Amino acid sequence: MIYFQVLVNGLTLGALYACLAVGFSLVWGVLNVINMLHGSLIILGGYLTWFAWLNWKVHPLLALLPVAAFTFLLGWVIQATMINRLVRQPVLTTLTVTFGLDLILYNAMNVVFEATPRRVTLDLGTLPLGEVVVAWDRIVAFALALGLTGLLYAVMRSSRAGRAIVAVRMDRDAAELMGIRIDRVYAMTFAIGAALAGACGALLAMVFPVTTNLSGLLLGKAFVVCVIGGLGTVPGALAGGIALGLIESFAGHWFGPQNAVLIGFLLMLVLLMTRPTGLLGKRGYE
Repeated sequence: MIYFQVLVNGLTLGALYACLAVGFSLVWGVLNVINMLHGSLIILGGYLTWFAWLNWKVHPLLALLPVAAFTFLLGWVIQATMINRLVRQPVLTTLTVTFGLDLILYNAMNVVFEATPRRVTLDLGTLPLGEVVVAWDRIVAFALALGLTGLLYAVMRSSRAGRAIVAVRMDRDAAELMGIRIDRVYAMTFAIGAALAGACGALLAMVFPVTTNLSGLLLGKAFVVCVIGGLGTVPGALAGGIALGLIESFAGHWFGPQNAVLIGFLLMLVLLMTRPTGLLGKRGYE
């Protein structure tokens, strides 16, 4: 029965990993920009949710949409005013810019919120499933993380903006010849990635304490999910997130929680050498 508990914990963790990585994967796959700011945007979403809950008594589920809207606007402004000017430059240039922006946001959050871990404490109780016990806050976070990932997939598949993003991802020059405004698509894509990061931060604040010290770790997990699942696709992020969550959960049970992250990164290195496109990635995509 203990393995069923580990499985449930891994699935819950995997859904959160998929949600935190899908925006990062989308930006990297469409813009060819490695967004070093992504981890700090997740923490910002968690801090804003905690601040609204503590000071204004706003339930985190009600704060999720405003927080996502704020990070969406922040991402749009950053992309439209800075990164769009450099997006055709070598990837190292945009990586350096987003790294600098990450340092600014990281230190700004330390000044405003301090580095003390913050968590939204909701006494929702637990759901007993025989000998397995699952906290309701984790169930809610799991469902919303899957819902946000599924919503992005639906938008990418059925909306005009989503089809434009897919077209630019597959062939930027052909999309531009067809009349698609590349700069607007880039700004929209970066803003969607930022919105998903903010929403994921709100969900994380319901389950784990959030602190600026976690921003680098979350960014690293986004890298691992992209490598495992495949770059630039929603199904790839979902598969990679679930896989990483299960691997860390079972590795933590077998080898100790202190080694769970190490096992995940070792898997990333193995996949880079054996299957660099990931589980669901396709060759030829930038």
